[in-house]
Amino acid sequence: MRPIIRLFFFVLRRLLMPFMLLYAALSKPKPVSRDAVAQAQVDADCKGLTLYQFNTCPFCIKVKKEVHRLALPITMANIQKDSNARQKLEQQGGKSQVPCLHIVDHDGNEQWLYESAEINRYLQQRFAA
Repeated sequence: MRPIIRLFFFVLRRLLMPFMLLYAALSKPKPVSRDAVAQAQVDADCKGLTLYQFNTCPFCIKVKKEVHRLALPITMANIQKDSNARQKLEQQGGKSQVPCLHIVDHDGNEQWLYESAEINRYLQQRFAA
C-alpha cells in the first residue's frame, strides 16, 4: 500500500509542478531594503543558515517567499537533486521532512528547525527590520 501512496503523490507532484513553479515565481514579495552596513551584517549572520527544501513543495515555497522578502542570502539545499543533502538532513536532522532550516550559531551549536510557520517566525524575529 505504501508504494501506491508514494506513486500517487509522485504523479500528483509532477502534474502540479509547472503551476507550483509559476506561482512561486509570480508571487515573490518585494524584498526589504537595508543600508549597506546592515545588509553586510545580515549577510554575515546568514552564513550559518541552510534551508533544506525542494522546489515544488508548497511549504518550502512559503519559506522561500519569506527569505526573499527579508533579502536573506540563505544557502538552499535541494534534497531531491542532492543526495548528500538528503542524507545529511536524515542523519543529523532526524527526519527527511522539508522545509528544514539548519542553524549553526557563532559558537558552533546546531539546531534543526522544521515547520514552515516556525521557520518564518524565527526569520522574522531575527532579521525583520
